[in-house]
Amino acid sequence: MKFEEPVTEIIKRAYNVKSFRFRRPKTFDFKAGQYITVTLESDGKKTSKPFSISSSPSEKDHIEFTKKLTGHEFSNLLDSMKKGDKALINGPFGKMTFKGEFEKIALLSGGIGITPMISICKYSTDMKLSTDIMLICSNKTEEDMIFVEELEEKKNENPNLEVFNTLTRASESWTGCRERICESMIIREVPDYPERVFYVCGPPPMVDAMIKMLHDMKIPDSMIHKESLIGY
Repeated sequence: MKFEEPVTEIIKRAYNVKSFRFRRPKTFDFKAGQYITVTLESDGKKTSKPFSISSSPSEKDHIEFTKKLTGHEFSNLLDSMKKGDKALINGPFGKMTFKGEFEKIALLSGGIGITPMISICKYSTDMKLSTDIMLICSNKTEEDMIFVEELEEKKNENPNLEVFNTLTRASESWTGCRERICESMIIREVPDYPERVFYVCGPPPMVDAMIKMLHDMKIPDSMIHKESLIGY
C-alpha cells in the first residue's frame, strides 16, 4: 500500500546514521525482514529509494527505516528532513522474511545491513518466540556500530538471542573480535550451523562473499535468505 506521512521522530544512531519514524497506518502489515520504498520531492523532482524496515511488526504505532548518510543527493535530502516533513511510503516488499517458522536461525549482517536483523530480533522477542537466534554483526569501527543498546535490551529479555560483534578496523581499545565473517568464525561461534536457516544482509560485495562461504560450507540455497543493500 502507499501512504504519505510526516516524520514523527528522527533518531541519530551514529555519526552518519539516522532512523526516521512515521505513524504506522492500521492497515499497513509487514513481516520482519521486509523493506519499503521512500519517495521524497525536491524542486519538483520525485526520487524513490528502498530501505529495510528497522521497526518490528509488533510495534503498532510507528514504522521506521534507518539510513547511512553517504553524502549522495537522496541521502542529503533525508539528512535535511525535520519532524513534520512528509514522505511517500510504499510497500512492503521483499522475500527475506521471518514469521517464527524456524527453530534456529543465524543472522549475518554487514554495516547498515543490521536493519532487517533488528526487526527480526525485536519481533522474536516481543512475540516471545522460541526460535534460537545467533546474530553476527560486522562493522568497521566502534563508531559504526548501531542498535547496540537495543540489542542488549532484547538479549536481556530473550534467552534465545545471542549477539556477536566483530570489527575490521577497530581501535586499540577494542577487546573483541577483529576478523571478517568467515568460515572459521561460523564454525567457532555457531557450531550447530548445519541446523540453522541463514539470513544475510549488507553491501552487495559482502552478501556475495557470504553466499559463497555458505555454499562452500554445504548450506543449500533453501536454507539461505538474502538482501543486498543497493546504494547503501
